[in-house]
Amino acid sequence: MNKLIIKEIGYTKPLSIDLTEKLLEDNSELQTIGNLNWLEYSYKPKVDFRIAYCQDQILLNYYVNEENIMAKETRVNGNVYKDSCVEFFISPDQNDVYYNFEFSCIGTIHVGYGEVGTSKAMIDPEILKLISIRSSLRNQPFDERKGGHEWEMMIMIPKECLAYDKEIVLKGLQANANFYKCGDDTSKPHYITWNPIRTEIPDYHQPRYFGEISFEQ
Repeated sequence: MNKLIIKEIGYTKPLSIDLTEKLLEDNSELQTIGNLNWLEYSYKPKVDFRIAYCQDQILLNYYVNEENIMAKETRVNGNVYKDSCVEFFISPDQNDVYYNFEFSCIGTIHVGYGEVGTSKAMIDPEILKLISIRSSLRNQPFDERKGGHEWEMMIMIPKECLAYDKEIVLKGLQANANFYKCGDDTSKPHYITWNPIRTEIPDYHQPRYFGEISFEQ
């Protein structure tokens, strides 16, 4: 099982997404999403990420190099996993209940909450407006583009988006999580993960295969 310490960035002044990206670059180590769990889906884009937390916000930056990109979904809580997509699943209580944060390459958001094997409750889109996102591909939808593409996405997730854990404190939190890249409806569908998943078919909704994350005390 992978384990990761989420560093705290001790910055107290107002944050912008530009500043946050620099703070994250200076205060976190690069991690890799590199597990190819299902050999029938052999395409493996190059995906790295950084993560830290600051002022009760989870900071994430994804770095993606893939053959084809696509961004058709524009609905909040729509089917973003069909597009070029990065994901962050977290179980704050280290059990079968978790949040699935999913982001298309243009920043369209899908966030659910629930227990494994059940229908998920969607987080209120008004709450999701608190998330700040900047993609190098901007925010307008497009059909699939081939020929090789590199893109980055900076994400700031306030703790308020963990809406079913209103008293949550990030400092010192012990949680389980996984980080993903997918693109179900692209011409090269792929499913790669940070922590390995041992299921017969691609299934990211498997908290038993999450790794351990520890938010720095």
